Amino acid sequence: MYEANQAPDNQSHSAASGTRSMVIGLSLAAALGLVACSDKNAEAQKAQAAAQAQPPEVGVVTVSMQNVPLISDLPGRLEPSRIAQVRARAAGIVQKRLFQEGSDVKAGQALFQIDNTPYKANLQSAQATLAQAEANLAQASATARRYKPLVEANAISKQEYDTAIANEKAALAQVAAGKAAVTNANVNLGYASVTAPISGRIGRALVTEGALVGQGEATQLATIQQVNPLYVNLTQSSSDIMRMREALSSGKLAKVGDNAARVHVYLDDGKEYAHTGKLLFTDLTVDPTTGQVSVRAELPNPDGLLLPGTYVRVHLEQAQVENAALIPQQAVTRNEKGNFVMIVAEDGSVAPRPVQISQSSGNNWVVTSGLKAGEKVMVDGLIKVGMGAKKVKPVEINNAATGAPAQPSAAAPAAPAQEKAATPAEGAGEGQVAK
Repeated sequence: MYEANQAPDNQSHSAASGTRSMVIGLSLAAALGLVACSDKNAEAQKAQAAAQAQPPEVGVVTVSMQNVPLISDLPGRLEPSRIAQVRARAAGIVQKRLFQEGSDVKAGQALFQIDNTPYKANLQSAQATLAQAEANLAQASATARRYKPLVEANAISKQEYDTAIANEKAALAQVAAGKAAVTNANVNLGYASVTAPISGRIGRALVTEGALVGQGEATQLATIQQVNPLYVNLTQSSSDIMRMREALSSGKLAKVGDNAARVHVYLDDGKEYAHTGKLLFTDLTVDPTTGQVSVRAELPNPDGLLLPGTYVRVHLEQAQVENAALIPQQAVTRNEKGNFVMIVAEDGSVAPRPVQISQSSGNNWVVTSGLKAGEKVMVDGLIKVGMGAKKVKPVEINNAATGAPAQPSAAAPAAPAQEKAATPAEGAGEGQVAK
């Protein structure tokens, strides 16, 4: 009986022991987990502290001073530098065309042959008339020579001698007229062979063989255009020209190289033409209806790639800003005191610097004062400085627009200091020069 009662007690004791062991194990596991979590949190805090100790990276560009050309973007139309209409100066039937349509021809090259039979006959007639006049002159001269000693000896009357002299002079005049007639006949015969008045590229023939030309008017046969060089006809705002001249005279801008402004031509596909042109002249008259001034430039076309009448975009390089820096627009901000940039010193400290803006140049501003060559201007990471970073780590970025030509604009950034990108100042616009 006692043994039977003892068995359940042993079983209860074993169960209680197992429960205590399990609780102890779970407690140990939880403690170990808490320790592991604490270690991880500590490591994360250490990593975060280390990261905070490192200065944040910011993008910078290094300032380089250069001469920035001022570009006017204008529409233009190509025109041949010389153009001549080939016309028939002799009347007759066109017998032959002597050129390939669309080919290059030289001045004096034969282009058409007109029936010259009547002109040959006229020449022969004139030559015969001249020969007759020369014979009459010889006879009159001989008579005058014979009469001279006779009149001196009073063998003939003075009137007869005077008549002989007059006949000689008349014969001499007939010879001169005969020579002129021969020359005229030769010229008309030459007109039967129509030649190129200038060198250039000839277009299509306007008449065919068998056509009657030159009857009452000089019939146009073809057109020759000289396409090397070509003219580029432009129009530019008179106000832009005035501002440009004022800036040049005041010294704000400088001339580009020699006195002839350079011309860069861009085709319909946006590609720049390989050859650079030069400005020839600016018209003296302003169109009263548009306020535009006609401008003409000359453009080499040695390969004949460009054709007259083509529409092009022209970058007219009329002046340049000397000793300026090109800074990305997002690096320049503006406050109530004006434009400024953030300069990163060698020790990583950052300080604002006021600058003067002239005009835009692609995605850059042209800075005329306030910067020195070699200084580092912050472009990216301004928000990190705003969050309290005392020092930064400058990382050079590629300013792809550096060296791009400046647009003729007086634009200056007008964004508040907390914004990254600068916007043009109020009242500024394209085609303006900063004053």
